Amino acid sequence: MTGHGPPAFDELFRPSSVAVIGASNRPGAVGSSLFRNILRSGFTGVAYPVNPAWRSVSGVRCYAGVSDLPEAPDLAVVVVPAPAVGRVVEELGERGTRGVVVISAGFREVGPPGTDLEVKLVRTAGRFGMSLVGPNCFGIINTDPQVSLNATFSEGLPPAGNIGFVSQSGALCAGILAYGAAERIGFSRFVSVGNRAGVDECDLLQALAVDPATRVILLYVESLSNGRRFLDAAREVTAKKPVLVIKSGRTPAGERAARSHTGSLARSGRDRLFDALFEQAGVLRLDTLGELFRAAKIFGSGISLDGPRLAILTNSGGPGIVAADAAVRYGLQLPGLGAASQGELRRRLPAIAAVSNPVDMTAGIRPEQYRDALQILVRDAEVDCALVIATPTGTATGEAVARAILEGRGTSAKGVVACLFGLTDLSREMGLLEASGVPAFTFPEEAIQGLALLARYHAWRTRPVTAVRAFPVDRERVKATLAEAAATGSTLLRESAARALLSAYGISFPKSVRAGTVADAVRAADDLGYPVVLKVASPDISHKTEVGGVAVGLEDADQLRAAWGRMEQAVARTAPKARLEGFDVEAQVTGGKEVLVGIQRDPEFGPLVAFGLGGIYVEVFQDVTFRLAPMRSRSARRMIETIRAFPILTGVRGEKPSDLEALEEAIERVSQLALEVPEVAELDLNPLIVRPAGEGVVAVDARVILGPPERPR
Repeated sequence: MTGHGPPAFDELFRPSSVAVIGASNRPGAVGSSLFRNILRSGFTGVAYPVNPAWRSVSGVRCYAGVSDLPEAPDLAVVVVPAPAVGRVVEELGERGTRGVVVISAGFREVGPPGTDLEVKLVRTAGRFGMSLVGPNCFGIINTDPQVSLNATFSEGLPPAGNIGFVSQSGALCAGILAYGAAERIGFSRFVSVGNRAGVDECDLLQALAVDPATRVILLYVESLSNGRRFLDAAREVTAKKPVLVIKSGRTPAGERAARSHTGSLARSGRDRLFDALFEQAGVLRLDTLGELFRAAKIFGSGISLDGPRLAILTNSGGPGIVAADAAVRYGLQLPGLGAASQGELRRRLPAIAAVSNPVDMTAGIRPEQYRDALQILVRDAEVDCALVIATPTGTATGEAVARAILEGRGTSAKGVVACLFGLTDLSREMGLLEASGVPAFTFPEEAIQGLALLARYHAWRTRPVTAVRAFPVDRERVKATLAEAAATGSTLLRESAARALLSAYGISFPKSVRAGTVADAVRAADDLGYPVVLKVASPDISHKTEVGGVAVGLEDADQLRAAWGRMEQAVARTAPKARLEGFDVEAQVTGGKEVLVGIQRDPEFGPLVAFGLGGIYVEVFQDVTFRLAPMRSRSARRMIETIRAFPILTGVRGEKPSDLEALEEAIERVSQLALEVPEVAELDLNPLIVRPAGEGVVAVDARVILGPPERPR
């Protein structure tokens, strides 16, 4: 397979035979480390070294070439110079090998000559139907005891676990494996995809979703090979398993580094877009590798959360306060404990203990008091999960506290995590807890962040799933508008045409009259009723305010005449070549809040819907979020709720709340247009006026740019 579906796991992760092309005895050589790792990992199949320079490698008979092998290996790991890789893969394909991992560098990442080699490599693998991992990668690992395959040049096989990890960076992998071992984090599958010439993160995401050994999926990516395909797959996968990702390149400097590293075409200013689209797909994004693996420890433990309500139990006030602050910062709740729970705690703890939440038992507490207090907390109906913070003192040694925590949790289904402080190494005690399903951390903030992510994932999986609504459309009007635009050859729709297109999709506009003279404008205003808005009408002017082409709040004929004169002079000065078709007199919409709703055609993701704070300062505040079309009602509401200005729409200082239902529907209608009219390359409704609840929304300006219909994805 070459990036067009989930790879067959058997051919990559469960081979009965593996050949290392380029195996070596030379100290420090990648081929030497890699073949030795396969043997040391206890691989249950047959391993074949291939290299004409050696009679044997690591005590195993070495073969001169692929054609000399006694059988076609299920999987081949290629560690030869880049120019020779294509020939080797062709020989493997002719023998019948189904999977190949190319460790060798010197392909697309080095520029045009390497790109040519990579294109040929992909063609060869495709011709033989081979699953291709790499090139320029670290290799793959399967910790299943029935396989025990370490086809990397890492120093050791990580502990077996339930975490599937996919990395675009090969250099990162060795450090991650060492970190995982130190933090008692076990992996099920470990894959470095390198240049992703064949198998990519989309393929592996789908494959790991159905892998019974994998409970949580971790990704490190610098770019996405196919953004739309990834997010479509992620929406399905996150309904079954959590997906945690680090998408590097949050800053312009990071993007430049990623571009030079992978050859990807990262563009600045896209980080908020990734945040929004990951959220839409249920993918949990983290900032650092430490955060990624600490969260993975919680997800991999199997604990569950039915909500965000956290109880904190500690024998030291300071760490409890730190944990409480972190809980609020990350979106968890600290509920008050029930009267019965507080009464039980008072009977079992010292008189000076604080029995609210956090529960501070104070220093000198005995192990059985940890047990009793935790039992009370997990029984409380107001608590969804508990964090136990312990500084071992006196008889409450690290091991005694760890056992007390396990006894206190008992058979409760509520999630319990631990934080053990100490001047000595407590990794053994932490291991005792984790072996029984209680994740353990050094600092409370680490545990809190992981629990907050688990609560977010629970909210995602249990959210109400709404449908994609289909609204009635005046399709004849749409067809006529596009035909008229095609006849003029202009990509920027006249505002009247833009309004016609959007009106066909049910977007409301205020009444407007085109005027060729001041006298016509005054008559139109008398008919519409003051106050009115005056706008320049020109196919050559896209942003009217930038050329002085908009006047609002005109209360009478004198103000209208004066505005007309000023506008003629301003447009003549700022846009002297613009073709004027007159001026539009429009009924002014009073009251309400200004927002923006728009469409962008993204080359990576396809049709995107934008929503945010509107008006002339939209570029300044950049309070905008994005979603992929099509959009469900729930996604439209989440867009509204996630902008910073959302509180303004709910009503402040005695104002009525805005008509959020009408706004939600308008966003969905624009989403439908984005899918059904691929000729629309860009669309801005700015401002869209959201009126008070029950009064709807009205668009007062529309800008539509046409482009060639995008190709099917």
